[in-house]
Amino acid sequence: MNMYNPKSTIATEFISDSEIRSTMQYARENSGNVALADSILDKARDFKGITHREAALLLECNDPGIVQRIYALANEIKHRFYGNRIVMFAPLYLSNYCVNGCVYCPYHAKNKNIRRKKLTQDEIRAEVVALQDMGHKRLAIEAGEHPLMNPIEYILESINTIYNIKHKNGAIRRVNVNIAATTVENYRRLRDAGIGTYILFQETYNKENYEALHPTGPKKDYAWHTEAMDRAMQGGIDDVGIGVLFGLETYRYDFVGLLMHAEHLEATYGVGPHTISVPRLCKADDIDTDNFENAVPDDIFFKIVAIIRIAVPYTGMIISTRESAKSRERLLELGISQISGGSRTSVGGYVTEETPDENSAQFDIADHRTLDEVVAWLLDLNHIPSFCTACYREGRTGDRFMTLLKNGQISNCCLPNALITLKEYIRDYASPATREKGEAMIKRMLADIPNERARAKAAEYLDRIDNGERDFRF
Repeated sequence: MNMYNPKSTIATEFISDSEIRSTMQYARENSGNVALADSILDKARDFKGITHREAALLLECNDPGIVQRIYALANEIKHRFYGNRIVMFAPLYLSNYCVNGCVYCPYHAKNKNIRRKKLTQDEIRAEVVALQDMGHKRLAIEAGEHPLMNPIEYILESINTIYNIKHKNGAIRRVNVNIAATTVENYRRLRDAGIGTYILFQETYNKENYEALHPTGPKKDYAWHTEAMDRAMQGGIDDVGIGVLFGLETYRYDFVGLLMHAEHLEATYGVGPHTISVPRLCKADDIDTDNFENAVPDDIFFKIVAIIRIAVPYTGMIISTRESAKSRERLLELGISQISGGSRTSVGGYVTEETPDENSAQFDIADHRTLDEVVAWLLDLNHIPSFCTACYREGRTGDRFMTLLKNGQISNCCLPNALITLKEYIRDYASPATREKGEAMIKRMLADIPNERARAKAAEYLDRIDNGERDFRF
């Protein structure tokens, strides 16, 4: 049995199975202790987070009053640190060639149904131009694990291509990278290429189940995969994004493991994850969700998201187009701060609409709206769609970003940058109806910038955007 040690860099020690099971038992035994749950929520009002054990107890407690307090506090924390801003991004799938045997992913090596594709650099340029014409400024590139088809050199060349595409007023200003676990040296190369956040989902923290779900391929190595964020940090990438695929393991186990991973990064490197993603297992090509018994229903999923927000108040939370518009609307109230819009999960899908018999997608999309429709929807809900990438470009990453966030100073950067990038979007890409909504939002929110000098500078930049200039940032 491995002893729990959040500062260890050994996977089975910072994600200790015995600690997770002990935590789950503690939560079950105290599930009816409303006074204890209340005290945890009282503690959480200092906005410094709660432990994985405290979070597990809240998840297990079904007292209606406690559940309502959880939802209200999650909403309050989200607005305290992120206001009503919602960061926009899109995935870009470069290649679906993969040597792994993951049983929940249609990219698995034995799948003969899926159409295998890999974008050339010219095809990447066409995809990026299409994304720029939508209005996107931030991408998350994705690729299957294949040492011959998708080597690190291909990923680096693709990043360089993306950053160098200038089309009309379009530009991709931040490339986040979601590729397989790699070496410290390769993480250093990714850092030097100017990536934003390195993202890697754990899928599940249960080592035994993880190995069963990954029967073949390099991803089968639980330690190599679970320790990837440590190597990324050691390679100089201080913005990392974690997540699990809810539905592979019991949600209680992976919920605790996810928070323990966040605690490990904070304890070991002084900065927790920049983002946490919360995808749920969904149908894809030859993958049938009925074959997985741990599906997470909406009410529990919403509670999971809310408690993660309470546990790690400083971490951005991401929801993709795996979720329906209705679910995403509810999740925005509970802590989500980043969403994708107008997404395609097929290789080359932004340029060419695939027919059913040539499917190359990783998963089926539930929210099929265009980016303009998503932006208009967010504005109707009183959220500010933000295309901001300023912190990364100004070096406000890792502990520098977290320090500004924790002391509240980030609001003098984030709100102006959100309004400036929304202004760019509505001037260059929005439909007339969305533009009208965006202009009203900007006018209304400009007055909420706390610092008078920042407010005046933002107003100046907004006027200059109207006059044809672009790319201002705080």
